Parts: sequence; structure tokens; C-alpha cells
Amino acid sequence: MKHPFRILFATLLLTAIAVLHAADTPKPPAKPNIVIMLADDMGYGDPGCYNPQSKIATPNIDRLAREGMRFTDAHAPGPLCHPSRYGLMTGRFPFRTDITLWPKQPLIEAGQMTIASLLRDQGYHTAMVGKWHLGFREDGYDQPLRGGPVDCGFDSFFGLRASTDISPYFYIRDNRAVTPPTGHIAAHHSEGWSPTQGAFWREGGIAPGLELKDVLPRLTDEACAVINAQAGKKSDTRQPLMLYLAYTAPHTPWLPATEFAGKSGAGTYGDFVMMVDAQIGSVLTALEKADMMQDTLLIFASDNGPVWHPADVARLGHDAVGSLRGMKADAWEGGHRMPFIVRWPGRVKAGTVSDQTICFTDLLATFADICGAKLPAGAGPDSFSLVPVLEGRQPKGQPIRGPIVMQAGSSSAMMIRSGDWKLINQLGSGGFSQPKTIKPGFGDPAGQLYNLRDDLAETNNLYLKQPEIVARLEAEMQRIVKAEPSR
Repeated sequence: MKHPFRILFATLLLTAIAVLHAADTPKPPAKPNIVIMLADDMGYGDPGCYNPQSKIATPNIDRLAREGMRFTDAHAPGPLCHPSRYGLMTGRFPFRTDITLWPKQPLIEAGQMTIASLLRDQGYHTAMVGKWHLGFREDGYDQPLRGGPVDCGFDSFFGLRASTDISPYFYIRDNRAVTPPTGHIAAHHSEGWSPTQGAFWREGGIAPGLELKDVLPRLTDEACAVINAQAGKKSDTRQPLMLYLAYTAPHTPWLPATEFAGKSGAGTYGDFVMMVDAQIGSVLTALEKADMMQDTLLIFASDNGPVWHPADVARLGHDAVGSLRGMKADAWEGGHRMPFIVRWPGRVKAGTVSDQTICFTDLLATFADICGAKLPAGAGPDSFSLVPVLEGRQPKGQPIRGPIVMQAGSSSAMMIRSGDWKLINQLGSGGFSQPKTIKPGFGDPAGQLYNLRDDLAETNNLYLKQPEIVARLEAEMQRIVKAEPSR
């Protein structure tokens, strides 16, 4: 029989050792640095961690998946660039505003809460680098550009007003054109691809000296400069950093640097995706050199699906949407189901996979939850905190959020996703895939209903076989569209 005093002594010794060990183990900060890296038009089937048959090497994205949580059912708020970014920034489904106005005016209203304004109010230094595409008030490019990132919560901005195939082409720092677009560039497209693929851009104004091929690496350099500046601040006065890096690639024009040309098995597009992955690797290296990797919540995603036709799959053997149906702009899954990876040491277990259905609108509530902040009334009505999922506390099979409702990219088609069921209120893709719309004939279904658990490729339309589910989803969709949910 062991002596009671020896047992007590051993217990106290083990406890003391555990306390000392815990003191030596760094705890993740209450307010981590936050870095969001958003690719542009990269498909669900492009990264190797999502598609083992991908013909594109993506070692840096794959690394994030190994070191974090990979979501298999994450959705952009819209299947085009500007609606997706509006939802990500505001926590609102983009059908709640007129997103077609972006070329003429800001989409985000003055005083409207964004992920940047939320985090700035919580003590963050907020920086954006890259593609805005949410509108400015443009009164001449020699005048301040109002309503952009620095008016929506960002302390600094360097980037472009939209895509590198939409003129005029010029860099903006904060709210001023670095060099106004006083030059002119002719339209261009590539032989062997559809008119909106390859090295495609529209004619228009361009800043003298700006080369479209240099935009992607320039954005990486600017992002690394933000990280280096953060590392150079005194630790006792350093704010946590929020960096939103919105890349312009692999959106057209596809302009891979020489070292990537011909290196993928997916043509110029695949080479450009490889270049994007390498740029992400440069940002990760900057974070490592700044000793910021362990206290940074890092999110990688793409804004919407790729422009990738069935003929491209047949010709190159690469499926950029990973066996999903459709592509960019479509109501089908290929338009909006996105790679989405979260790396957060100490809070997110490495190498985990979540099948929770989530939306980019959820970032606002997630960041508020991380900071212990309460969203004010009317802010982020379509946003739900993902923290329980990230920390592994959400019971499997219990949804973290309500239904996702979305408008297709080039029609009035609406979609609702609720549980395993998905309803599209018309026939056709609603986007870029042909046919975009189909007028139902006598006895045909008026829309599309799919059970995504059994039919992820959306091949078996159950609209006529499940009228009760159709009616329930239609009513649910109308409720969400007509009234913003209360928090």
C-alpha cells in the first residue's frame, strides 16, 4: 500500500510541472492577426487538396489545408466578382442591394458596417491590397475616389478599382490614383480559347507604364510590405493586423510569368493558377519572417467559379470545378461552391475537414465573436459565427447557419440551399453555361430541385417528384428575400 503523503506529494509535483509547462506553451491571442487571401475565379477543382486529379500544382494552398481546416461546402454569396465581395465585406446577401451600380457608385453605403470597420473599432490596424470591385464615386481620376476601402473601414488601400480585364487600368493608393489612366490600351484576346478566356482584356484607359502582367506580383509585394511594417512596430504599441489581400488572378487576363509557362497540365490557365499559388507562398514566407504565423488567423478562398467550359475539360483533362456542374455566374454548384481553408494555430486543429454549409457572409459574425463584440441591429443579417465549427465544438450534423439564398450571375434566377436540398426557381444555369434559361414546355418542371447529398453533380431534377419540398423551399426563400432576418 502506498503512503498517503507520497501520493499527495506526487500529485502536487505533477500539478506543478503541468502548470509550468502550460506557462511555457504560448496561448493564441484573444485578438489574433487576421489575413484573408481571396483568389479571383479559381475553381473548386483547381487546388490539389480539393481535387487529387488536378493537373495544377498548388503546394502552398495544400499546405494551408494540412495545417488548418478545409471546408467542403463553402459558398460565395454570389457567383460573380462584385456580389461575392459585397457579401464577404458586409455580411449581407448581395441581392439585398443593386449590385449593378458598381461602375457608377459605391455599393457599400456610408456608415454601413463591414468586416474592416468592425475590426478597426476593435483595435485592429486594417489594410487592404488588391481588387475592390465595389464601386467608387468617380469625379475624375485626378480627384479623390470616394466610397472605396478607406471609407469602408480600411486604414490603407493599394489596388485597383476592378478586374484586370475591365478598363480603366490604374493603381489606387488610399483614395487617389497613383497615376491617372491617361494612356490607351487596345482590346486583346487569345487564339484557341473562348473570347473571355486566355490573355483577354478590354480596350480603354491605362496608366502610363502600367503592365497588366505585373499586377499580380505587385499586389504580393504590397501585401508583404504591410506585413513587414506590422513586424517593425514596437510590440508595446502594436495593434493586431487585419489584412485583406484580394488577388486579381487567375481571373483573365491569364498572364503567367515565364517560370510558370507550360508547367501545369491545364494550359495557360493552369500555369496562372500555379503562379497565384506561388504568390501565396511569398505571403506565407513574409508572415514567417515576421514571426506572425503562430498568432494569425489565415483564411484562403476564391470569390467564385472559373470560366471553364466542358470543351476545356475534354481537351486538357483538367476539371476546374472538380466534377461540380456549371462555372462562374451559374446557379449550379460550379459557380459558387468554393475552396475555403482556415488556418489558426491553437484554435483550429490541423488537418481537419468540415462539411458544414457556410457562406462568405459569415465572416462578419465570426470576427465579432472572436473579438467578443456584439453586432448592432441591422448589421450582418445573413452572417453566422463559425467559431464553434473552427474550434470543433459544433455537433456533427447540426447546421451552424440558416439557409443560403443567392441570385445567379446573369439572370433573375434565384437559388436556396437548405440542408441537403437545393432549389433553383427556373430551368437552365442562370449564368454563363448554356442554356442560361429554358422555357418549360407542357408538363415540364418550372424549376430545379436537387438533393446534393445524393446528387452533388445536379443531374437528377426532383422538382416534379417532391412538390412539398419545392413549396417549402419556395416559401422559405421568399421569407428571406422579403425580410432581413433579425439578429
